[in-house]
Amino acid sequence: VSGCGLAAGRSYSGGGAYPSVSLTCPLPGVPKAVFAAAESRERFETRVTVLENGLRVASQNKFGQFCTVGILVNSGSRHEAKYLSGISHFLEKLAFSSTAQFGSKDEILLTLEKHGGICDCQASRDTIMYAVSADARGLDTVVNLLADVTLQPRLSEIEMTRMAIRFELEDLNMRPDPEPLLTEMIHAAAFRDNTVGLNRFCPVENTDKIDRDVLHSYLSSYYTPDRMVLAGVGIEHEHLVECARKYLLGVQPVWGSGQGRAVDRSVAQYTGGIIKVEKDMSDVSLGPTPIPELTHIMIGLESCSFLEDDFIPFAVLNMMMGGGGSFSAGGPGKGMFTRLYLNVLNRHHWMYNATSYHHSYEDTGLLCIHASADPKQVREMVEIITREFILMAGAVGEVELERAKTQLKSMLMMNLESRPVIFEDVGRQVLATNTRKLPHELCALISQVKPTDIKRVVTKMLHKKPAVAALGDLTDLPTYEHIQAALSSKDGRLPRLYRLFR
Repeated sequence: VSGCGLAAGRSYSGGGAYPSVSLTCPLPGVPKAVFAAAESRERFETRVTVLENGLRVASQNKFGQFCTVGILVNSGSRHEAKYLSGISHFLEKLAFSSTAQFGSKDEILLTLEKHGGICDCQASRDTIMYAVSADARGLDTVVNLLADVTLQPRLSEIEMTRMAIRFELEDLNMRPDPEPLLTEMIHAAAFRDNTVGLNRFCPVENTDKIDRDVLHSYLSSYYTPDRMVLAGVGIEHEHLVECARKYLLGVQPVWGSGQGRAVDRSVAQYTGGIIKVEKDMSDVSLGPTPIPELTHIMIGLESCSFLEDDFIPFAVLNMMMGGGGSFSAGGPGKGMFTRLYLNVLNRHHWMYNATSYHHSYEDTGLLCIHASADPKQVREMVEIITREFILMAGAVGEVELERAKTQLKSMLMMNLESRPVIFEDVGRQVLATNTRKLPHELCALISQVKPTDIKRVVTKMLHKKPAVAALGDLTDLPTYEHIQAALSSKDGRLPRLYRLFR
């Protein structure tokens, strides 16, 4: 049928009859469809309101019946220098237990269940995050619960928490995947005895020393309104502010308002160095096909804080290095074209893993490469990694750079499809900077990264002393001085060893 005139023949479907109208024309007699217009950007901006007591309330609108709301506190293991190490670990485990209003964890879960809700608490080196996802109509209940959990905990389940922490520490040492352990070790080596180098997990000897008084002393210093953000995704900003005023303004915390010790505002001091843990890894995995014995190495260098402009080039560089395990089921788009695959895993069949990581904080950062191989190949493995660090400062191909930028943008956008991820992004950015950079702004910054930017940040990074973490059979591990020499050489090679007797 040409045009929108009625056709001579009629087509019948179902009960009613419709003339054969071209699909490009509106149907006769049907009201004109009104489509949802793509609204202006204002609808998607993150709104922030600061209450009289200094608490920041941040929200991001998102279509849907459910919301994610939580409180983020600028407090973590980096603030424990003057306290017993392990307090944040305890607080994470004690979260959502009995409070002034709720007699037990079960009571909290039942309250949330009425709104289809779930709760979670996560502590990192610099932030602790109490979050709830629930039906948006239960916002009032959720904010009341969050206020109670953060400011009025009874802390009566300490004995159970001690057991849980001991179990977790045991489990950590027995896991086949040593990545969490190595991450702890590389931080401790890079920032020895200060800020982000302090242990994120509670040392076994402190489990019995941490009690309610220790926790209250810490909470009175760090759980203050000016160090908190109430963040919400999928709710109206005015409603969230109203709930915050009702439950978080003028509330006396259970530890009283007496000021604790002064807040630790130390800036991270990068020291570099090595931490070695000799460990028999020959019986790590059970099962019919045990994992072969491996030695794990992580080499890192100081990068920059997430507040600096160079943070974006470092994120692109980390993407460009990529890597993974030798058993990744991959294909294009799974990082198979990243440097650690092309130059390391594809060329050296005996390498089990080569992965790049970038950790970033408000005053520093760490770019590291984790590699694992048979203990006999340790020396060669270290040299391959030091060579990759030196090659970072060399020529950067246009194609590999564009691919890394596209991968970083797609990862950013895909992750920000999920409501809990948006929540964490809003909360962390507002906690650090009082505002939020939107995804499209970040994508524009990523697009602007040039090969010269990569070269600049790498050259600066290579002037620092390395941080090294080594775990497993370390018989053939090169000395720290040799690793340092390799990273200051032109080709990344280790100094040759001359032995009288081969």
